[in-house]
Amino acid sequence: MALSDQTATEDVVAGIMAKWEAAFSRLDAEALASLYSKNAFFFGSNPNLYCGNDGVAAYFAGLPRWSSPTVQFTNVRTAQAATGLINFAGTASFVVNGDAEPLVVKITWVIVREDGDWKIVSHHVSSTTPLIEQ
Repeated sequence: MALSDQTATEDVVAGIMAKWEAAFSRLDAEALASLYSKNAFFFGSNPNLYCGNDGVAAYFAGLPRWSSPTVQFTNVRTAQAATGLINFAGTASFVVNGDAEPLVVKITWVIVREDGDWKIVSHHVSSTTPLIEQ
């Protein structure tokens, strides 16, 4: 199924974000991994590259078991890059222990149509702190 307009693209991304937020709040590694392509590349909060569903599941299974993990996506931008391909960028604010300061990162996903469903094929987070001053 090809997307025909920006609203349809935004609906696909909103659905993935809602599933991602719910699974993260449970620290459910398998549910999170199910949102990713079998060919996924995943750069998270450490320097390692994780590949495929098994790699994504390993990343999330290895996270600390925080008391109240939540994530909120803001500044979201989406675009249909090609038929069956969506580009996503935004900010993700992670709170892992109630009153702790959030960890805020820039996040990008490439979402692809795979086996009749939409899956994240590329996931990358980076610091909101500039590495180079311009």
